[in-house]
Amino acid sequence: MTRRAKLAGAALLLLALAGGGWWAFGRADAPPAAPAAASPAAPAGVGALGRVEPASRIRRLAPANAAEGTRIARLLVVEGDVVRAGQVVAEFQDAGLKDAALAQAEAQLAQSRARLARTRAAGRPSEIAAQRARVEALRIAEASARREAERAERLQRSGAGAEATAERNRYAANQARAERAEAEAALDTLLSPRAEDLALAEAEYAAAEAAVARARAEAALARLRAPIDGTVLRVIARAGEAVGSEGVLEMADLTAMDVVAEVFETDLPRLRPGAPAEIIVPGEPRRFPATLREIGWQVRRVTQAGTDPVAAVDARTVEVRLTLGAEGAAALARRSNMQVQVAIRP
Repeated sequence: MTRRAKLAGAALLLLALAGGGWWAFGRADAPPAAPAAASPAAPAGVGALGRVEPASRIRRLAPANAAEGTRIARLLVVEGDVVRAGQVVAEFQDAGLKDAALAQAEAQLAQSRARLARTRAAGRPSEIAAQRARVEALRIAEASARREAERAERLQRSGAGAEATAERNRYAANQARAERAEAEAALDTLLSPRAEDLALAEAEYAAAEAAVARARAEAALARLRAPIDGTVLRVIARAGEAVGSEGVLEMADLTAMDVVAEVFETDLPRLRPGAPAEIIVPGEPRRFPATLREIGWQVRRVTQAGTDPVAAVDARTVEVRLTLGAEGAAALARRSNMQVQVAIRP
């Protein structure tokens, strides 16, 4: 190869290198291409642990005077019985005594009622009729005595009569008038009672009514009644036993079931009433649908004890209630307080 050819090849190589460097520099200075727009992420749901609970809550029934050591005389239900609101489920040992006190109070009320009626009526019809007849007879006797007294006075003024006779006739007329006035006063008493007698009878009747109300209330306390329609879940005390601090029995309405979940406070913005949810029950292949019904009004502190240094030891949660569907309510009716998993969709 000649010297001229070698120089020409070197020049071409330098031009190629210079062009490549300019292309690389131009690419480095060029603005980077905009990344492809990412699709918006779907809102996440909320997961939590929960427990099964009747919508009516579990009612623990106990007597009002349980602190006095009330003893059960009769237990009228067993676990699993369906009861109606107001049904007597247990009787206590003082039921008979309080029933007798109520009967006595009702008898006293009947006496007070009869006494008040007699006071208002003042007199029987036969007594009133007899007194009116006596008043009429005394009025006639008074008129006759007055005529006799007037005749005797005329005879005395004319000199044909004695003064003693005239005096006796005047006395008889005055006596007849007094007896007639007394009889009329007695008739008025029979027709209308005295105000003080009526007030006393009304006060006694009101006191008897109050005594009956109190005795009836005490007799009601001697019996334990179901507050709602429901099912007896647990019997705590039986006949012959004293009622303790736990009461007599627990009951609930199992026709509607809830799931109560503890949701972290940071998840609250993603919750809304009416949101759909699924309930996962341990050992149950099915997932039961539910609906978020209530969101609690209070954030509660849940202190967790453990050895994990990164675990939340001061968690704050809010209680939410979810309504189970008909299938879930039927399947979990006998699983109150069972722990389940809750997945609330956004």
